[in-house]
Amino acid sequence: MANPPQVRQIPLLDLRAQHRRIREEVLRELVRVVDSQNFILGAEVGALEGELGTYCGTRFAIGCASGTDALFLALSALGIGAGDEVLTSPYSFFATAGAIVRVGAKPVFADVEAATFNLDIARVREQLAAHPRVRALIVVHLFGACADVDPLLELARARGIAVIEDAAQSIGAEYHGRRAGSLGAVACFSFYPSKNLGGYGDGGLLTTNDPALAERLSALRVHGARRKYVHEWVGINSRLDALQAAVLRVKLRHLDAWTEARRCNADYYRQRLATLELPVVAPAQPHYVTRHVWNQFVIRAPERDRLREHLHHCGVGTEVYYPVPLHLQPCFADLGYRPGDFPVSEQLAREALALPVYPELNQADLDYVCEAIREFYQG
Repeated sequence: MANPPQVRQIPLLDLRAQHRRIREEVLRELVRVVDSQNFILGAEVGALEGELGTYCGTRFAIGCASGTDALFLALSALGIGAGDEVLTSPYSFFATAGAIVRVGAKPVFADVEAATFNLDIARVREQLAAHPRVRALIVVHLFGACADVDPLLELARARGIAVIEDAAQSIGAEYHGRRAGSLGAVACFSFYPSKNLGGYGDGGLLTTNDPALAERLSALRVHGARRKYVHEWVGINSRLDALQAAVLRVKLRHLDAWTEARRCNADYYRQRLATLELPVVAPAQPHYVTRHVWNQFVIRAPERDRLREHLHHCGVGTEVYYPVPLHLQPCFADLGYRPGDFPVSEQLAREALALPVYPELNQADLDYVCEAIREFYQG
């Protein structure tokens, strides 16, 4: 930077800053649950499920132990298993593809758009034509923005396959005014602490408008039992606990304000980076994304790794999402994919860099980050 008075420390995410503002509120609720001695599912989880169903615009919401389990449960409830294929993005967190393998199915990948990081409709169409055994499509709403869902739903309907939303990063995001979680047959959310609505540990959620699917999901999370000790399916132990539900209910009351602050921070970044005329590409917000919730603000940057090192020396926290696309992960070598198969995903793996965008940042923080980027490219 040009003669900075001192190096500032701006982490990628500062959960302590969030906690300080809600600490007493959260502690009151935790004490209440501890005093009740009711810790697994129960009324607290039921209340959260009702509130989140309303928030996401769905009839049913089913809590579970993690976003990863939510994906596994969604696939299981839809009857996806050995011999089936599931189409998804190679540019996502590992759980998206890992859950497919865990149910015994095979991942099939389609490349993404460079501007949105989400599935490219034309590439999905090609892959569906080449893979007649695809029985479900997992559409990822990455970094807080919904994918272009309607064309994907149309393709899925024509094939008679289900659409699962991986909305782990996008609670509250909207597509043509409709909430993430209400668009497909079933949707999966994560309450990992770094999410916009994050717990004090792991947690997950499924949403659906299908009563039969909701009933099956509710059973599968408790070993496939609708009645105690009577197991109609082989499920798993994936119950959301009441302590996490109590924390999440407090945080849900603040979520829209936090989301608005994230949106303001992202808008400022985009405007400021544009005025600096740097070679970085700020994330796009296509017309169909009527509410972006900015779980991550991810730029595309030449010399990404060197820029990241420079920002580290300036005290700015960053992260690379994701350095190895799913089709090139060692554990998926038997799928037969090679470098070059999904060039956009591979380019993003080389160029993408997440900058701090959390609600508690102020304008001076954002200016500092932008100035540090400017110094790297312009000196």
